[in-house]
Formats: sequence, structure tokens, C-alpha cells
Amino acid sequence: MKSLRDLPSIDELLRDERLAEEPHRPAVEAARRVLERAREEIQAGREPGSLADAVRAEIEAQRRPRLRRVLNATGVLIHTNLGRAPLSEAALARVVEVGSGYSNLEYDLDRGARGSRQDHLAPLLCRLTGAEAALVVNNNAAAVLLALAALAEGREVVVSRGELIEIGDGFRIPDVLASSGARLVEVGTTNRTRAADYERALSPETALLLRVHQSNFRVVGFSERPGLAELAEVARRHELPLVDDLGSGALVSVGDEPTPAESLRAGADLVTFSGDKLLGGPQAGVVVGRGDLVERLRRHPLQRALRADKLTLAALEGTLSIALDATTAEIPVLRMLHERLERVRERAERLASLIGGEVEETVAKVGGGALPLTELPSAACAVAEELAEPLRLGEPPVICLVRDGRTLLDCRTLTDEEIDEVAAAVHAAR
Repeated sequence: MKSLRDLPSIDELLRDERLAEEPHRPAVEAARRVLERAREEIQAGREPGSLADAVRAEIEAQRRPRLRRVLNATGVLIHTNLGRAPLSEAALARVVEVGSGYSNLEYDLDRGARGSRQDHLAPLLCRLTGAEAALVVNNNAAAVLLALAALAEGREVVVSRGELIEIGDGFRIPDVLASSGARLVEVGTTNRTRAADYERALSPETALLLRVHQSNFRVVGFSERPGLAELAEVARRHELPLVDDLGSGALVSVGDEPTPAESLRAGADLVTFSGDKLLGGPQAGVVVGRGDLVERLRRHPLQRALRADKLTLAALEGTLSIALDATTAEIPVLRMLHERLERVRERAERLASLIGGEVEETVAKVGGGALPLTELPSAACAVAEELAEPLRLGEPPVICLVRDGRTLLDCRTLTDEEIDEVAAAVHAAR
């Protein structure tokens, strides 16, 4: 058993031949951490083991990227903790093309002069939604913040109490609204709000009406909400803009999720939505609608702070191009959402045959604050409960569910190509 006196100095430890080829500075930092842990081990009455091997392991751990690819076997399609929507091949190709060199991000090739990064995707978004104009920022919360700051700073925004939702990581719509400088005016009750409630709340200080889609929850039972067309009529009578925050932002009909095109046809003046949920692209916030209102957002100082970078724009362009061609099967989230149960079960059966597991019927979820009541019939391969942790800590990490004493590998969120990887990971974990 080693004592504290037996521990080498950092210089002595680094003279070990196993560390001879390691860069000096990372090796010194790793050795310092290893020796500190070794002192704690000895004081606790435990053997610290090979210090040189520990230093090498520490260096390797520091070299390993922290942001890593994982295999999603949870059955949650748009998993907020796992990066939400996986990108399509077309989106990835655009990222590589634009990111591997220079681009015309803010350069007008026709005029040979400075241009705007907002000009690249606006025509695509307008064709897909029927809007007059469009603008892209870094996420949908930013899109709402920018709209409120540009159109309602220092004035009142009328919104239903039943729509004051909390989105991810504790962020709440009232907090976003307050940050914009606008003043919140709540109308109706949690479960019932009528168009007349909005009308009674209007005053000379009212800047706009805001509707927030209940994307991550539903109110059922004794409830009532005015239709968007009815709300738009109130806004028109009083010459006020109506802003519709859709959240998930599906460009095609998916369950009961409204599309931006439907919202604009119903009378919304501005519509905001996400790029990385049901749209199936990168994290982004999109604003579409009336040209004069979009221009006010574009000219607001916050727009520069919230704008999307070139890689986001490239990935979003690749995703939108697929949507324009109506080939949504190429968008991974939509493919998983609509895939037949028989195909999912075939993957589960193949995985079970490779690892000796059992096929179990499961229910997958859309996730990402979209379609909260939708349950997707799915199939999983069940293995021993104790495999969940080593699978999570393996390479690549496999994230799965533990239920009823077993680890479930849901195959709706795994591709055909990933089945062999998961099988190898299970064998390595045993």
C-alpha cells in the first residue's frame, strides 16, 4: 500500500517512458490532477494504481471532444437534451460547402457590393409560407423577443392567460416579453378566453395582440380559445398587428400543429417558429409575414445580436430546399414520425437477434414541445437493466430507457445503419 511519501513529484512522474511523447503542458496539468486524486485515495485507505497510466488516461480524456455524437434509443424523436432534430444529408452537405471556405454571406454577387445575410433564405421562406417577407434569427425565443422589442417596446401586448407557457430550461413567455421592454396585459382565464376578452383589454397603449400556440401542452375539457381568424378580425378593426408564435413550426401538416402558411391565411400579420423541431433543421428562429413589419424587425438593433450564423443559414437552406421539393421523407424527423410500425419492428427484431434481446412493443413520443398528446406505436429491444449505464458511458454513447427492470432500446429513433453500432455497444457493455 502506497503512502503519501511514496508519491513522486510531477517531474519524476513525467519522466516515465509511457509519457515521453506527450506534450509538456497538457502532461503537467494531467499529472497535477492525478497526483491530487492519488493523495485523496491514499488518505481514504485505497490504492491509487498506476499513476503513469492515469496521466495518459487524463490526457486522452482532455483530448476527447465534449460535444459528441450519441445514438438515440429513447423513442423521443425531437429530444431536447440530445440536440433535437438530426439534420438531413442535404442540410449537412450545405454546411460543409459553405463552412469549408468563403461564402457570399453578406456580399451581393450581382452588384459587387455589401449585401445582407437575411436575403438568402427570404425567397425560399416566402414561397413555402406565402409571406411577403421573412427573417431568420438564432432561435424562436429570439424571434418572439425581437418582434416584441421592435413592435411593442414601452407599450402593451395583449395575450391570453392560457398561453403564458414555460418553454425549455425554465424560460417563460412572460419573462421573454418583459425582456423586450413591452408590458404584458393578460386576458381571459387559464382554460377559457374569448375574442371579447381581447377587445375589452385594448387601450391607446396597446401595441399588438400576441397568440402563443400551446405547443408543449394541451388544455382539454372545459376550455375555449378564439380561432385565429376571429382574433385577426379584432386586430384589423383596431388596426393592430397580430403576432402568432407557433413554436414548433411544421411546414407541412403534422397532427394538429398549425403551419405558418395556415396562420398567415387566417390573418396573422407575423408568424414566428423554430427551425429545429418539426421543421427538421438547425436551431433557428424564423419570422414571416407582412413586409413592413419584418422590415422593422430587420432594422432593430437587437437583430444583429440575435442573427443566425452562416452554418445555421446553410443548414436551414438545405432543409427548406427539401421542403420546397415536397420530399419530406428525406428529413429525418418527419421520416421517423411517419414510418410504418412494421419497419420499426423489423429493426428491433434484427437488433434482438444480434444481441440476444427480446422485442417489446413500446410507445414513442414526438418531443421537443410538439404534439404532446401524440403517441407513436413503436418497438424496442429489451436487455438487462444494468446495461443502461455502460451503454451511456460507451463509445459512441447509447441513450436508452429503463423501465420495469429492463433497458429498452427503442428502434423508432434508430436508423438501419445504427443497429449494428448499437449491437456492438451492447456486446462491449456486457
